Amino acid sequence: MKITDVRTIPLFGETPETGWSREPGPEENLHTLVVVETDGGITGVGSSFTSRGLVDGALELLRPNLIGESAIEPERVSEKLLQMTFWQGRGGAVTHAVSGIDIALWDIFGKVCGQPVGRLLGGYYRDRIKPYGSLLFEDPSTFPDVLTAATDRGFKALKLGWGPFGRVHAAMDEKLVKTARETVGPDVELMVDAGGSDQFWPHGYKWALERSKMLADYDIVWFEEPLPPDDIEGFIRLRDHSPVPIAGCEVLTRRQSFQPFIEQGAFDIIQPDVTKVGGISELRRILWSALDHNILLVTHGWNTALGLASDLHIAAAHPTARWVEYITPSPYIEEIVTSPFVIDDNGLLEIPQTAGLGIELDWDRIKHYSGGIG
Repeated sequence: MKITDVRTIPLFGETPETGWSREPGPEENLHTLVVVETDGGITGVGSSFTSRGLVDGALELLRPNLIGESAIEPERVSEKLLQMTFWQGRGGAVTHAVSGIDIALWDIFGKVCGQPVGRLLGGYYRDRIKPYGSLLFEDPSTFPDVLTAATDRGFKALKLGWGPFGRVHAAMDEKLVKTARETVGPDVELMVDAGGSDQFWPHGYKWALERSKMLADYDIVWFEEPLPPDDIEGFIRLRDHSPVPIAGCEVLTRRQSFQPFIEQGAFDIIQPDVTKVGGISELRRILWSALDHNILLVTHGWNTALGLASDLHIAAAHPTARWVEYITPSPYIEEIVTSPFVIDDNGLLEIPQTAGLGIELDWDRIKHYSGGIG
C-alpha cells in the first residue's frame, strides 16, 4: 500500500486561551490536521502543533520523499523524513510536520492490521488511565468556579499554570495554589506549571527552589517549567534540591534534543508532545530512553483529539504511565469526534481498542473550524 497524497486542514476560531504573553487571535491557527491518503483507499489523520502555513512549507521539502512510499511502515518512513531533513529541518516546524504524518501513518497501519495502535506499539499494560485537566490560573476571586467546573466534568487531577503565577509576587503565587487546594479538596491531584517557556521568563534557580518549597506544603504532584526550557544546569540543580518532582521538555523536538536532559538527570518527569516531537514513532524512542534512566514520561497534550488519542495509545504501551494531559474545555478535542471522550466515575479515560487510533472524526465540525476545508 502506497502513499498517494498528503493534505492539510487548519483549525482556527476556537483555540483555547494559551496564557502566552501575546494571545493568538481567532484568525490564527496553532493546530493543523494532516491527512495521508493511500492507493488502497484507506486514509489516516494526524495532528501537528503548528500553523498550516508552516506544515505546508515543510511538505514542500518532504513530499518528494513521501509520495509513493509505503503507507504501512510508519517508523521507517518517519525516520527517513527526519534523516533527510538534517540540512533544512533538524527540529522545529519540519519535525512538527513529520509528527502529523507519522500519527496518520500509525492510524493507517492499525486500520490495515485491524488492530489498535496501542497493541502495535507493544501491547496494553492498561486499558484506562487518569487524565489531568489542563487549566490556566485566574484571579483568585473567579478561579474556584473554573476549578469546580472541571471537577464537575469528572477530572480527579488538574494541572494549573501560567496566568498570574510567577508574574505578580510570592503572596499571589501562594494564594492561587491555596485557593485551588481548598476548592478541590485533598483527593484531587494538583500539578503546577509555571510557564517558563513564556517569552523572556525572568526567574532563575533560587526563585524556583523557593516556590517548590511552597508547593510541597499543598501536596503538589509536580512543578513544571519553573525555568527557561534550555537551562539544563538549572534544572539539574533544582531537581536535586526541590521537595516536589520537576517536569519539563514540552518544547523540545527530536529524540536527540531530549538525550542530555535524560542522561544528565535534569527532570523527574519529561513531557514530549506527540504532535511536535516527531510523532508516535519518535515519542516511543524517547519513552524507552527515559524508562531506562528511571524518569517518568507524561505526554504533553495541549493539542487536538488526534493528539489525545495518540497519547492514550502510547499510555497503553507505556509500562509506568500514570496520566495523560487533557486541555479542558477544548472544541478541538471534544467537538471534532463523533463520540466524545468520556471520563468514568473513577476519573479515568478508556483507551481505544478499535483499529487505528480508534476514534471517528466529525468532518462537518472539522469544516466548521477550518473555514470549510475538509
